Amino acid sequence: MSIVDAVPTPAAACCSPVSGKPLSRAEAERIAPVLKALGDSVRLRLMSLIAAHEGGEACVCDLNESFDLSQPTISRHLKILYDAGLLEREKRGVWVYYRARNEALGSLAALLAGTGK
Repeated sequence: MSIVDAVPTPAAACCSPVSGKPLSRAEAERIAPVLKALGDSVRLRLMSLIAAHEGGEACVCDLNESFDLSQPTISRHLKILYDAGLLEREKRGVWVYYRARNEALGSLAALLAGTGK
C-alpha cells in the first residue's frame, strides 16, 4: 500500500449527513441562557440540592449551609437560575423557597436527548 492509498478521498473524509433536525436560531437563542445558567458549578449544585430536598423545594436557609459562600452570593446564583426559567420561588415570611420547574428541566432533557420539544 502506498502513502497515496492511505490518504482518504474527499468522499471518505466527509462527515455523516445530518439525520435529525438541528436547532433553529430562535431555539438556540432561547436555550443558551439556560445552559449558561447551568454552566456554573455552584448553580448546577444548587439545582441538584433543590431537586434532592423533600418535596422538591428548599429554603434559602437550607441551601446556605451547603456552601462556603455568603448568603447574598447564594441568593445571586438563585436569581440567575430563576431568571433563566429553571426555578420557581415563593416568599414565606422572611424566607424564600425555591422549586425546580419540571417543564423547563423536561425540555432541557429532551433537547440533550436529541428529541427536542
